[in-house]
Amino acid sequence: MRETFKTLITDFQERKLNGIVPREYNIPVDSDKIISLIGVRRCGKTYILFDVINKLRETIQPENIIYINFEDDRLFPIEAKDLDALMEGYYEMYPNKRDELVYVLLDEVQNIPEWERYVRRIYDTLNVRIFVTGSSSKLLSKEIATSLRGRTLTYEIFPYSFADFLKAKDIKVNVNSSSSVSHIKNALNEFLTDGSFPETLAQTPDIKRRILRDYLDLIVYKDIVERYGVKNNSLLKHIIKYSFCNIGTLVSLNKLYNEFKSQGYKVGKDTVFDYYSYLEDAYAVFSTPIFRNNIREENRNPRKIYAVDNGFKGVYDAFVTDDYSKLYENAVFLHLRRQTPEVYYYSGKQEVDFYCRIDSRQLLVNVSYRIDSQSTREREINGLVEAMEYFKMKEACLITEDHEETISVGDNKIFVLPLWKWLLGAINA
Repeated sequence: MRETFKTLITDFQERKLNGIVPREYNIPVDSDKIISLIGVRRCGKTYILFDVINKLRETIQPENIIYINFEDDRLFPIEAKDLDALMEGYYEMYPNKRDELVYVLLDEVQNIPEWERYVRRIYDTLNVRIFVTGSSSKLLSKEIATSLRGRTLTYEIFPYSFADFLKAKDIKVNVNSSSSVSHIKNALNEFLTDGSFPETLAQTPDIKRRILRDYLDLIVYKDIVERYGVKNNSLLKHIIKYSFCNIGTLVSLNKLYNEFKSQGYKVGKDTVFDYYSYLEDAYAVFSTPIFRNNIREENRNPRKIYAVDNGFKGVYDAFVTDDYSKLYENAVFLHLRRQTPEVYYYSGKQEVDFYCRIDSRQLLVNVSYRIDSQSTREREINGLVEAMEYFKMKEACLITEDHEETISVGDNKIFVLPLWKWLLGAINA
């Protein structure tokens, strides 16, 4: 294993990292903490590491950087006891580096059981700065919490934001240019229907769907079936399909269990709960609870389902463009979720799609593809007004396809904005 590590280290040090699109994440390169990047497979964690490496190469020697991808087949099968060979092999090649600061970047490290013990030991005993990535929220965060407490900074990574998406497509943002706005709106349509995984950007719609199906297979078999020993693959796939076909809708897991049972699945209620939680652990789906002041009340109410990428809906739903309102809602959820894990919906006499706090700011957001009809307009506005009174807020947002205005209701203001403009950082974004 030691010789394999030497080869991997050397090969990477000689590799040029071109074509990296800098992302919106501000990952520190000089922190004394272990930097952890977690998120769904293929969302760009590796290329964020490559961007970090390019920044490091501007000021330090390439030999002071170690990058290992633990999904490299040359490392299989690898166990925790084999990890000692990594730094031993490195110091055999560069004995003088023992006295220098070395950057160690470990990609998809969750593939190795008890990886965190090794990382903690080299962090405590060697002159290193460490970056790790993983594709499981629960496993990685649980391991970090127990073994790396106080030693780590964790960043959640998602597929491209709309701003990153435009940057990757080399579309300049100028809201005062008709040409720029035309390109932005055209890109938004692709962003909404095909999703924003980096690898899919330059592909045809058919190839994009094939890539996304492969991603789902990876998530199902690598992150769920193998990791948790899932036996009922058919049920798991059905839950995945159900989730992606019902984004933005209220779902009770009890109701879901009864529905599967009526379809002939021989399954316990706990199994449905577990399988759904595995999908959340793998960052494939998210669920937002109703906002209440106690957890028990939150748990008694149904949750709203969202997907980590809009493109996953199209894998199962050939008529995805028939339901643009849900695509809009999922995009708005992801924009908020990138900024905070605490995203809720509000329900009183009326319902509001999203309530959250970002830093010290409260946000209320409703999403309506179009508000042409008077009844739709009144419903959306009345819901926001009720929620603003409940949360004692003066401002809220209503996201639409292309409508823009400011509505005053007493002392309160509702900013009606096109989705593209809101995603790019307009009022209350």
